[in-house]
Amino acid sequence: MPTPQDFRLEESDVPTPGEGQVLLRTLYLSLDPYMRPMMNEVPPAYAAASVQVGQPMVGGTVNRVVSSRHPRFQVGDLVLGSSGWQDYSLSDGKELVPLGEMKQPSLALGVLGMPAFTAHVGLLDIGEPKPGETVVVAAATGAVGAVVGQIAKLKGARVVGIAGGADKCRYAVEELGFDVCLDRREPKLAERLAAACPRGIDVYFENVGGEVFEAVVPLLNHRARVPLCGTISSYNGDTPPPGPNRLPQVLAVLQQKRIRMQGLIILDHYGDRYDAFRRDMDAWVADGRVKLREDRVDGLENAPAALIRMLEGGNFGKLVVRVADV
Repeated sequence: MPTPQDFRLEESDVPTPGEGQVLLRTLYLSLDPYMRPMMNEVPPAYAAASVQVGQPMVGGTVNRVVSSRHPRFQVGDLVLGSSGWQDYSLSDGKELVPLGEMKQPSLALGVLGMPAFTAHVGLLDIGEPKPGETVVVAAATGAVGAVVGQIAKLKGARVVGIAGGADKCRYAVEELGFDVCLDRREPKLAERLAAACPRGIDVYFENVGGEVFEAVVPLLNHRARVPLCGTISSYNGDTPPPGPNRLPQVLAVLQQKRIRMQGLIILDHYGDRYDAFRRDMDAWVADGRVKLREDRVDGLENAPAALIRMLEGGNFGKLVVRVADV
């Protein structure tokens, strides 16, 4: 688990853009679970390199253009970028997405951004929920899981969430429309999940791993689909988990029940799926059919503590840092 001592806040002069560059002021910073594997010496398979010691942490951002020597961007433009954990940054514009004017720009990091896009692609392309099927969602009130459950309801599925805490479970049912939500911190999760899924599980959206996955596996139906988005329960582990090796039983279930389990890295899908996602999500958000609670922290200096809290399961909704006023 990271500690506050793993981070330091440095001050330097604000850079000056060169020809073809823009100077960006960070307004909002997105905090997401993938940041933890990026801190390892060996980078995750989806990244070319880890975050190097002494360099700013990576992260998606909403920025305002404060100075421009780029023909596509004007001073005052609101853009989606990847400035990471810093107040100001330079960009050549290649990765910037114009946002126009938004009443709540931080939505571009949540329900209209990468987490919801992950939910949309993972559930619809891999999970393929059908009316009447049972969909189980781990981390059900997180930035991805909350959207997964709401889309599954829109597609006519019965949705069972798993979350950490009674308040989160109550929110999933009363605000997000889940049929059931189970508190993973309460005892006998496997038994409670079996009771909540009397017809088994057709789609399991995996965000957590660990004991949650172990409770799900025996309940998977023939030809169930498992979009594998993340395994946050093991991100801080550096040794094998204690207890018996259950891998042979898991593999047997996957093979014998013809289950499709597929990993998901959302960077692979921006080219061919992003426009369809935005059409769907813009309409659903405008109609109030999809919502996402925002867990907002003020001040870049508080980003380390907020990231640690998220890795401990303490966030409630999409975690963002407000770095500067809009």
